[in-house]
Amino acid sequence: MKEKLYTIPLMDAFKAEDECPFCFVERQLEQHAMDFVLGAGASYMEDDVRAETDKMGFCRTHYKKMYDYGNRLGAGLILKTHFQYKTKELHEQIRIFAPSRASVFSRFKKENTDTDAPKTSLGVWVKEQEDTCYICNFYKDTYARYLDTFFELFKKKQEFLPLFETCKGFCIPHFGDLVETAESALSDKEKKAFYTILFPMMEQNMQRLSDDLDWFCDKFDYRNKDADWRTSKDALPRGMQKAAGGYPADEPYTMDK
Repeated sequence: MKEKLYTIPLMDAFKAEDECPFCFVERQLEQHAMDFVLGAGASYMEDDVRAETDKMGFCRTHYKKMYDYGNRLGAGLILKTHFQYKTKELHEQIRIFAPSRASVFSRFKKENTDTDAPKTSLGVWVKEQEDTCYICNFYKDTYARYLDTFFELFKKKQEFLPLFETCKGFCIPHFGDLVETAESALSDKEKKAFYTILFPMMEQNMQRLSDDLDWFCDKFDYRNKDADWRTSKDALPRGMQKAAGGYPADEPYTMDK
């Protein structure tokens, strides 16, 4: 199998009994990306890496995670040269900027329903900054390979099938990725076998989380004060993960870990 490099971490993710094996993989990839950018290896000192971070920058989420990571000098050096790069770009964007002319007729036109669409060249440039992140790109490309590896395992590795069949399902975003990828990765016969497993699994595990959340809320009733939590004590972060992916209860990932 050509994706041998990815099979062991993926198998480990399914053995972890997580609410979503792909959240498990994605967290590992993100943490690896954080270590690569700011860790002891000092990748940010490499010219080719710095050229990419200067150009792409980072999203709001990963700036916060970089701040929490603990390498303030490394983050400062990355931000310093990124600002130098973007200040030059901003200067050029301002130089070529020309505001559009507003006609009397345009004031009476119905407002554009696409309110997110930039109306100026500066708006387009700013939008591009919001849509690029070195860390997001770093792990998203690898995540796509794990999706491909999942379907290779499903089709060709018998010992993987029980792990898939007995897992706790997937978060809704990763469930969507699996369905979309299956359409091109599987034959019609394989799709039938895949969806026969996947759909009941998702419904059963969504109901399991729903039941846990019901009891979690009921536990706050004074009449249930002394009742057992059953499996609902951590239902809140697990439910959030199931709904949107990620690990809301995680402590910040730092360079000391």
